[in-house]
Amino acid sequence: MKRKEFIYNSSLLIAGSMIAREQLAEVVNGEIIYGQNEKRYKLVKDWVKAGPATVPVNDCHEMVQDAKGRIVLLTNETKNNVIFFSKDGKLLETWGHDFPGAHGLTIWGDKEQFLFVTDTEKNEFYKTTVDGKILQAWKYPVESGKYDDPKKFVPTETTVTKAGEIYVADGYGNQYITHYDAQGKIKNIFGGRGNEEKNLDNAHGITIDNRTTPETLIITDRTRCCFKRFSMNGDYIETISLPGACVCRPVIRGNYLYAAVLRSPTLDNADSGFVIVLNKQSKVVSVLCGSVAVYENGKPKPFYQTDKLFKHPHDVMVDDEENLYVCQWSSGKVYPYKFEPVK
Repeated sequence: MKRKEFIYNSSLLIAGSMIAREQLAEVVNGEIIYGQNEKRYKLVKDWVKAGPATVPVNDCHEMVQDAKGRIVLLTNETKNNVIFFSKDGKLLETWGHDFPGAHGLTIWGDKEQFLFVTDTEKNEFYKTTVDGKILQAWKYPVESGKYDDPKKFVPTETTVTKAGEIYVADGYGNQYITHYDAQGKIKNIFGGRGNEEKNLDNAHGITIDNRTTPETLIITDRTRCCFKRFSMNGDYIETISLPGACVCRPVIRGNYLYAAVLRSPTLDNADSGFVIVLNKQSKVVSVLCGSVAVYENGKPKPFYQTDKLFKHPHDVMVDDEENLYVCQWSSGKVYPYKFEPVK
């Protein structure tokens, strides 16, 4: 073998071994399987049947499924802030031109449904009909005594009780959780910046955990790579540590908690996101495009990206057939990815 050929072939072998070490996803019948244990998935290629020329997206921040089974996407692209897809990726409709900082999307209600949208540029959040009529808008909670400037209120997420009470996470501002009654008046405020367990840093997401009795709140503390559990009255209960995982909002589906991980907390490794799934005991059972969970003395070792599929995953949504949808921030304006469960 000539020297040039030897060097070339050797470099291929080295590159191949590096890829093998980096990509830990399972391959079955030529298809990559992402995740482990009871939460394994395959990517649905070319899921979305729309095009960026007609329906552009910018940052795809969050997704929900409505009572009609439609997949609802929120983007900060003001040509079409809210986009509706069928589960097979067909474009159904769009609306919205008024949310330049569209960030958090929550759906609430049974027979009649409503959307709650947070806007980080307008420093407000809104209640809308599913077809886009704004019913109510909330500015910064000056009456709480925690804010002296509307720009310090940068709401990133909401969650709503069955009775209509609202909790708003100020993930990019003063880090408080503001609790409103069903009429939209402030009942309580808690969290805020600080170094105590009750404090938050990048309180990016919030949800109600209906797996506990009584129900509790799970709130993101993204800078510290954890979720924190609080009572519905705002009392700190526990920390769910996830080292290496800058988690976005928690999503409860059945007995599991799903979360997109924006990145690992190193500035030189920005495009390093993955998706995690935790069971009811708050143990990680599956990681898509990330390192397998390893626990020592009850604590997980730091997680990290293994497969270069995601850049900055920002939310994960689980539909009524257990398919996963992952939307991304600052990732080349890509549409959300869809994954089907593998039995």
